[in-house]
Amino acid sequence: MSKRIIIYTAEDVANNKTASSCWISRHGKVYNVTDFLNDHPGGDDLILKYAGQDVDEVMKDKDEHEHSDSAYEMMDEYVIGRLGTDSTTVSDDWEATDDFQPDDTDEVKDFEKNQFLDLRKPLLRQVWEANWSKSYYLQQVHQPRHLPEPARFFGPDILEYNTRTVWYVVPMVWAPIAAYLFTRSVLQWSGPLPAFTANPILPLGALFLIPASNYVKTLSCFFVGNAIWTLLEYCFHRFVFHIDTLLPDTPAFLTLHFLMHGVHHYLPMDRLRLVMPPTLFFALQSPFTRLAHVLFPAPVANGIISGAFTFYVLYDCMHYALHHTRLPAYFREMKKYHLAHHYKNFELGFGVTSKIWDIIFNTALPV
Repeated sequence: MSKRIIIYTAEDVANNKTASSCWISRHGKVYNVTDFLNDHPGGDDLILKYAGQDVDEVMKDKDEHEHSDSAYEMMDEYVIGRLGTDSTTVSDDWEATDDFQPDDTDEVKDFEKNQFLDLRKPLLRQVWEANWSKSYYLQQVHQPRHLPEPARFFGPDILEYNTRTVWYVVPMVWAPIAAYLFTRSVLQWSGPLPAFTANPILPLGALFLIPASNYVKTLSCFFVGNAIWTLLEYCFHRFVFHIDTLLPDTPAFLTLHFLMHGVHHYLPMDRLRLVMPPTLFFALQSPFTRLAHVLFPAPVANGIISGAFTFYVLYDCMHYALHHTRLPAYFREMKKYHLAHHYKNFELGFGVTSKIWDIIFNTALPV
């Protein structure tokens, strides 16, 4: 049975340099020579001296240890993979311009060079069946590619349509919900309302009869919800979407990472995958809205949730605009900041609507 050849990075090799896990590389191939250490004619010390490194020059050095043709042939027994390209496009000296528009990627040359994803074919199955190490996946997925049209995730159209979301769907779905919850909060300060499932119709006529203090209370909760959203935005982006180092090295988790955020770094200008599909946001918001109702009375909870949902709508619309629209001064600054997260340093600059939490937690990205 043939071995499964995996694409590794030089970092993968360098991380295996002990007697219990000893890897070397040569001519673009990766070898696990752990089981060969005790059988090496020159002794295991010589191999361990160069463990985690490329040994091509060393093996040619007769003063270090001369190798016969059969020794080179024997190495084939220990091949476990090959080294992928280490070329990068993300750069510390990258700067965004107001009219930033990247060149389209040559799909054929990109695949031939990197052996990562073939942009001419549906992507999701390729990720699931991939033969990359996690390190190589993370290296490649953070090197942006660009296509004139949205990439395809699935072969069947019925599945493909569910992965695409135009930006205006977000305010169409969630802005009315935020307004409804705000109104519900205002009314609830004057007394309880039936559960939504029992009677979703609000007594809107009562809005003109309730005291102004109700609006003040709800607006206070609304602004708290705004602040809570900015913190959630930062935490999700930094600790969930960029969980790179803690990501298990399995196809299932790499595919999940790709779906949740990896694809956005891989194809950052894909206009149909810049906002969150309503079904995904519904799943993500559910535990938080339930928690709000556990912690607070109904009018407080609904006021906070309406503020958070409003800022979510602002977040997704702003995120789209930062990638595709010419903007006023503040937004131009945030556009440069966010694009630097993609093209300069993806380990900093997690705020989208604001830099405030990046400044507080020392992850601000100089631009």
